[in-house]
Amino acid sequence: MTHPIPIRRDQHLATALYLAAGCMPVLPLRAGKGPFGNCPDCADNACGGRPNMKTPGPCLCPRPCHAWAAATTDPHVLTSPAWATAWRAAGVVGYHPGGAGVTVVDLDDADAVTWARTVLPPTRTVTTTRGEHWVYRGVMRSANHVRSGVDVKSLMSYARWLGPGAGTMTVLPPAVLALVEREETTRPPAAVDSSSMTRARWDRSVATGCRHTETYVRTGVTRGVEHVKARSEKGAGTAAYGAARFLAKQHTACPGPCGLDTLGEDIIDAAVSVGVPEPYARRAVTHGLKAALGATA
Repeated sequence: MTHPIPIRRDQHLATALYLAAGCMPVLPLRAGKGPFGNCPDCADNACGGRPNMKTPGPCLCPRPCHAWAAATTDPHVLTSPAWATAWRAAGVVGYHPGGAGVTVVDLDDADAVTWARTVLPPTRTVTTTRGEHWVYRGVMRSANHVRSGVDVKSLMSYARWLGPGAGTMTVLPPAVLALVEREETTRPPAAVDSSSMTRARWDRSVATGCRHTETYVRTGVTRGVEHVKARSEKGAGTAAYGAARFLAKQHTACPGPCGLDTLGEDIIDAAVSVGVPEPYARRAVTHGLKAALGATA
């Protein structure tokens, strides 16, 4: 009797090839719905991170890398040995909505579905674990948490393939575009200079065990803030993690405390200023600090 797990994984690749033949860029996703991690050459955003790559253009890494940017319609890439390990471990097929010319309004719960049925024009609908995907023809900027239980997935995002859905796909309406426009106009103000933010929060009273000069510390956090602010929303969370990890590594030889939690607040503010939800930004910075210093960060 054939073991069922390899069959299921083979079906993921078969599904991906079928979708790719219809011009839908696809990629493997983990069982937990997340993308596979970046390849060693791109770990910790050594490559610059999407979309602000040191070398612009589509993802050219041999393995699935950079999440949505790795999605492809090339059957030779999808069936390559470099992708085989990911397909064997995949839990679901993902796709890049923007690359397929569509926008997905991800409704994460019953309340969000009720809201959409009241406000948005009907379109193709796909049932998800807890809610629905409403798929519109046309592309736009991706944005998370545009309202309670609602994400917009398009140009810089991926979505799970959960079947073709039901209903006729309609053109992307102004009501969906307005969700992101409203988010952009309600972001926290970002006009405060990062260096003045650092001076207002960090001083020797919170860094009595730091071996570095004040100039060294301020320069490090300012560069981290600038690195995060140079990213769009989708890349800023990862950049915040990388900046926090890099910052913490500079203080591993200090007896401490070095006031890293205080400095981390500036990185969190920078991520929030470009659209990252504060809880996500805070988790990214906390994990970045712990990655270098462990539980004492």
